[in-house]
Amino acid sequence: MKQPTLETERLIIREMLPTDAEGMFAMDSNPNVHKYLGNKPVKTIEQSKKIIEDVRQQYIDRGIGRWVMEDKHTGKFIGWTGFKINTEPLNGRTNLLDIGYRMLESEWGKGYATESAVACMDYLCERGDHPIIYGAAVIDNDASNKILGEKLGMHLTATFTFDGDECYFYEITREEWLARRKES
Repeated sequence: MKQPTLETERLIIREMLPTDAEGMFAMDSNPNVHKYLGNKPVKTIEQSKKIIEDVRQQYIDRGIGRWVMEDKHTGKFIGWTGFKINTEPLNGRTNLLDIGYRMLESEWGKGYATESAVACMDYLCERGDHPIIYGAAVIDNDASNKILGEKLGMHLTATFTFDGDECYFYEITREEWLARRKES
């Protein structure tokens, strides 16, 4: 299924392509990037290629999957953003729509995660395809929790354990998101 291309002030957000393998490998082979992701960085570019294949299969099977963030002016790979439908349990639930983001360490702290997540939420909620959007972050991941709770206005609804880490579980309804955006 064809994925959208979104544009923000600094980013192009687009479908993930096989040509993104080097950027994905640079990001996912960094242990610091995987600090709150189970500490399982990839070891080979073949693993990154497989991740891209899996995301592209999600586009076909579920109509949605993570999208690449690239610098609008240089075309540089920054990371990924957007949604996935979790088929494996997350906080005891399956088939929920989860928002997420991951970036090269060199791009942290520049506001790209928030900028991309807002654009993705706007796109999805304006289409009206999903009534509730979920998010999760390891409790110690202050940056992600700030984005989900403060920047996106998602409600902290539970704590749960995932891969041995204590996590926060967030949610927001489509209507809440649209009302929040109308106010801003």
